[in-house]
Amino acid sequence: MARMPVYFVPHGGGPWPFVDVGFGDRAELDQLAGYLRSLPAALPVKPRALLVISAHWEEPVLTVMTGERPPLYYDYYGFPPESYTLTWPAPGDPALAARVRELLGAAGFATAEDAGRGFDHGTFVPLKLAYPAADVPAVQLSLRRGLDP
Repeated sequence: MARMPVYFVPHGGGPWPFVDVGFGDRAELDQLAGYLRSLPAALPVKPRALLVISAHWEEPVLTVMTGERPPLYYDYYGFPPESYTLTWPAPGDPALAARVRELLGAAGFATAEDAGRGFDHGTFVPLKLAYPAADVPAVQLSLRRGLDP
C-alpha cells in the first residue's frame, strides 16, 4: 500500500473564509483559500480518511477523537454570530481512531480517547475549503499538554 503525503495545513484566523473577520490582507487570504481548495487535487487518490493533529487541542496524554459524527467546536471568540452556525458534517472514523491508538501505544505512548470531542477550527476551517462536501472521514489527534514529547 502506497503512503499518502503529509501536509502542514494552515488555517488563518478564526472563520475568515466564511465571514468578514475585519482583518488580514485580502489578497493573502484569497491565496490561502486557493491553496486549501487545491489540496485534494494534489493527492494521488482521494483519501479514505484524514488524520489531523490539531494545534488547538492539548491533553495530558495523546488523545484521539473517536466519535462517529463529531460536532463542530467553535474555539474562537468575538466573531459575527453567523460564524457560530457554520457546518461541516464530515463523519469521524472510529476504526482509524482505534488504529492510531494501537500504533501510538505500540510505540510507547500513553493515549486516551474522546468520543465527544468536536472538530476545532484548526481542522474544520481548512477542511471545509478542501472538502466542502464533507465526504472524507476525519479524526483529530491532540497534542500533549506542554508540548513535551
